[in-house]
Amino acid sequence: MRVVVGSDHAGYRLKEDLEQFLKDEGHDVQDLGTHSEEPVDYPDVCAAAARVVAAGDADRAVLVGGSGQGEQIAANKINGIRAALCHDLYTARLSRAHNDANVLTMGGRIVASELAHEIVRVWLSTAFDGGRHLARIERIGQIERGEA
Repeated sequence: MRVVVGSDHAGYRLKEDLEQFLKDEGHDVQDLGTHSEEPVDYPDVCAAAARVVAAGDADRAVLVGGSGQGEQIAANKINGIRAALCHDLYTARLSRAHNDANVLTMGGRIVASELAHEIVRVWLSTAFDGGRHLARIERIGQIERGEA
């Protein structure tokens, strides 16, 4: 799978760890930064990563900040993006199965490396259930496009 990763300075260490984890799992990884713990503004990195997914140049994105909340908000401003903040396996699974999330956000100050690996593994391997959830995803798209 093609996965783009990004972070702010607070999520840098976990992003680096996850980038290596993803490569070890056999994924094609594109790192959009940041590349140090020097302070940066997360919206630019998150929007760039979300645009790569929205354009179809990556299948999914994993974004890491201090809490992951700002990353989720910024990514969700891009049309076609459904970013989910997940700090446990249950929400990771449901974000894919019910919401077809294409961007995962996490907090580097909240989630330890081993749990982050499991969250990413579950999130990447869970398929969208479709069915009754498809109409809801389509409705979100209509709202996003100003049609509803």
